[in-house]
Amino acid sequence: MWALTALLLLVSSSGQAATLEKPILSLHPPWTTIFKGERVTLKCDGYHPLLLELRPISTLWYLGHLLLPSHKKSIEVQTPGVYRCQTRGAPVSDPIHLSVSNDWLILQVPYTPVFEGEPLVLRCRGWYDKVVYKLHYYHDGQAVRYFHSSANYTVLQARASDSGRYQCSGTMRIPVESAPMFSAKVAVTVQELFRAPVLRVMGPPEGRGAALGGVVLRCDTHLHPQKRDTPLQFAFYKYSRAVRRFDWGAEYTVPEPEVEELESYWCEAATATRSVRKRSPWLQLPGPGSPLDPASTTAPRAAALAPGNKPLFFRRPPVSRSVPSVTSVPSTTSTGLQFPASGAPTAGPPACAQPTPLEQSAGALKPDVDLLLREMQLLKGILSRVVLELKEPQALPELRGTPETPTSHFAVSLGTPETTPVES
Repeated sequence: MWALTALLLLVSSSGQAATLEKPILSLHPPWTTIFKGERVTLKCDGYHPLLLELRPISTLWYLGHLLLPSHKKSIEVQTPGVYRCQTRGAPVSDPIHLSVSNDWLILQVPYTPVFEGEPLVLRCRGWYDKVVYKLHYYHDGQAVRYFHSSANYTVLQARASDSGRYQCSGTMRIPVESAPMFSAKVAVTVQELFRAPVLRVMGPPEGRGAALGGVVLRCDTHLHPQKRDTPLQFAFYKYSRAVRRFDWGAEYTVPEPEVEELESYWCEAATATRSVRKRSPWLQLPGPGSPLDPASTTAPRAAALAPGNKPLFFRRPPVSRSVPSVTSVPSTTSTGLQFPASGAPTAGPPACAQPTPLEQSAGALKPDVDLLLREMQLLKGILSRVVLELKEPQALPELRGTPETPTSHFAVSLGTPETTPVES
C-alpha cells in the first residue's frame, strides 16, 4: 500500500524521476594527486525522490568502465584512475581523475573546476609531508613565486591568463639538504564564468515608457552551466561616460534625443563583487539608411515600428561640412543644359564620342573618393562632438539644436560670368 501511494505521488510530480540531476562526486582531501600508499575518500551525494527512499539507497561506483563491488555512499581508494558514481534512477556523475605518484615532490591542484574570479590554490608537497625548502612555483616555465619553506601558492582572483602548466621545485633534508628537485607538470584550466556581453537593440520601449519614446538596449551574456545561478550586474556607457551605473537590470532605454548616436553606446557585465568584469564591443547597427533587420542577431525584436507604421531608422545621413565647391560643366547639346540667349555655346566634343580610358578610370574613382571624403568629414564631426562634450558638456545641447547649413554645388556655364546652381 505504501509503495503504491509513493508511486502515485511520484507520477503526479510531473515526471520528477525522469528529471533527476546527476549526483555530485567529491574528494577528501581535495587534491587529485597523492603519494603511493595514501588513501583518499570519495563521496557520492544525490537527490532521491520519495519512491526511492522507501527502500535502502544503493550507490554504484565505477573505476573507468569497471563496476566496483561497494554500494556505500562513500568509499576509500588508493588506485589511480577515473572515478564516477551513480544513484538509482539518476545519471552518472562527473568524473574525478586521481593520480598516484612515487616522486619526492608532487604539485597538488583542486579537483573541482576553478572559475574566473575564484581563488586558485596550488600545493607543493614533499614526500609524506616532509618540509620543502627554497620552494619555487612555475607557470609555463616562468618562476612566479618563491618561499623559504613549504607554503601554498594562491591566486586570489583567477583569470583566463592563469591557465597553463604549473610546476614546483625545492630541496628537502633527507637527512642532509638535497639538490633541487622538481615535481611533474600539472595542467590547470580556469573556466570562463560568463561570456563577454553583446549590446543589442530590442526596439522601442513598451508599456509606460512607450509614450516617452527612445530605444531599448539589452546587454546579453551567458553564464557557465555550472554557475547559472550567479547574479550579474550591468552598466551602460556612452563613449567613456556612464549613463547608468551597475544595476541588476540588463536593459537600458536610450532617450529620444540621443537615438541618433546609438553607435556610441557599449555595456559592461560584472559580478556583484566586481571580481569579474567584461565589456561589450561598440553597438553594431545595420548599414547606413537601412531599417533594423528582424533576422539580424543585433536586433532580435527590430520589427517594431515607429508611430505612423514607419520602420525605425537609427542612423542619420552624414552631413557635409566642406565649403561650397565650384564644378565646371562642359557645354554640350545634351538635354537639360540651358545656354544664355546672348551667346553661342562653345563647341565641345561630339555627344556620341567614346570617353578615353583615362576619363573612364577617373569617373570610376570619383564615387569612391567622394565617399571617402564624406566618411572623413563624418568622423571629424564625431570627434568634435566628443571633445566638446568632454570640455563643455552644457554647450552640447545648444550645438545639437543648431541646424547645419547644407552645402551647395555650383556649375559655371561657359560664355557667361554668372553661376547657376545644378540640382542633384
